[in-house]
Amino acid sequence: MTPKIILPLLALAPLAALAEPDMTRTTTTTTADGVTTTVTETITTTAVTDAPDNAPKLKITPRGRILMDGGVFITNDRDQFKDGVDVPDVRVGVNASYGNWKATIDIGYAFGKVGLKDIFVEYDFNKHNLLRFGYFVHQFGLQAATSSSMKVSMEEPTSNEVFGYPRLLGVMYVHDKGDFLATVSAHAESAAMKLTAGELGETGYGGITRLVWRPQHSTGNVAQVGFSAAFSGAQYSSDPALNHHVYDLNANFPTRINQVSAVGADINDARNMFKFTPELLLCRDQVALESQYYWLQVSRKNHAPAYRAYGAYGLLRWLAIGGNYAYSHADGGLATPAPKSLEFVLGYNYTCLSSNRTGIYGGRVNDVSLTANWYINKYMIWRLRAGYTHRFDRSGAPDVNLGAIQTRFQIIF
Repeated sequence: MTPKIILPLLALAPLAALAEPDMTRTTTTTTADGVTTTVTETITTTAVTDAPDNAPKLKITPRGRILMDGGVFITNDRDQFKDGVDVPDVRVGVNASYGNWKATIDIGYAFGKVGLKDIFVEYDFNKHNLLRFGYFVHQFGLQAATSSSMKVSMEEPTSNEVFGYPRLLGVMYVHDKGDFLATVSAHAESAAMKLTAGELGETGYGGITRLVWRPQHSTGNVAQVGFSAAFSGAQYSSDPALNHHVYDLNANFPTRINQVSAVGADINDARNMFKFTPELLLCRDQVALESQYYWLQVSRKNHAPAYRAYGAYGLLRWLAIGGNYAYSHADGGLATPAPKSLEFVLGYNYTCLSSNRTGIYGGRVNDVSLTANWYINKYMIWRLRAGYTHRFDRSGAPDVNLGAIQTRFQIIF
């Protein structure tokens, strides 16, 4: 044979040995009487063995949601608020797990646009500790325990929309054991998911932590206090003169049928941002109270005075039909009520983005609401919300009084 043929054969020799067919072994014995006996045995060689029964298995399950809204509005600003119906959110994705590894991919469609939602990978060290990295909502206060479609007041409090966090590209560690829950996150600015590093000019980073003490956290009996804090640099701006020298705050009125800005402030000469939120959760049987206070400061350059803003909300919950409220450990909040439950939620929110010391008047909002939630089954929820919102003290914008009755049917799996 030529070397070109011999060398490949030598390389395949180990594989050929593993795949060798059944072999025979002949043994010859001679007794004391001089009788000779020959025995032929068959030896079976197995190249590959099956995986053990306890080996991890890949599991993939679909996930998705559909929200369908309708609403009527009474307001002094009929130019911006119209009665109507809409489908504000449709999502399709998958959950995957393999041993201690988990992954989620979620793609959303709303108002003619396709967007990325949750995209992350998680490693569970054990039942008390996990590490998650990717694009997701990091824990900052009690409202971070529920997704946007699972807010018991139908729409999240305005204060949380202003001072809370959207999805961010980053990493989060969670420790959840006994009376304590602690999280710590590092993240890139929100624009990092939409623009390249070259388009950003520079990438802003930040950190978040949430610390929770819950001496009582059993079904029907919850007492929890917590504290979250966050720090980050200035944000991206398409204006080169303002890029990473500005910080924006904004929130819409509590309706998705009409997406109208309620409060908003653009803080220029921004250096960095610091904010915190204490939280309170109390529950006894079928009654629960949830509340947060928010405080934010943006430090500024060129000796400009620091900008400060604040807000707070409270939610009083009552399960009129159904069992007692249960607790969700890893989220640090109440679990979704059982199917066939009927819940009523009375909510109040106040948000202030107007600052006399800086001359920035982003507006103030008072909002009161009453929401009924019927948990039809494991996958369907119907909500009915009546609310009144008053916006005032916003520079360049009129005062607005908005009365709204809204309903939502949602499917989540």
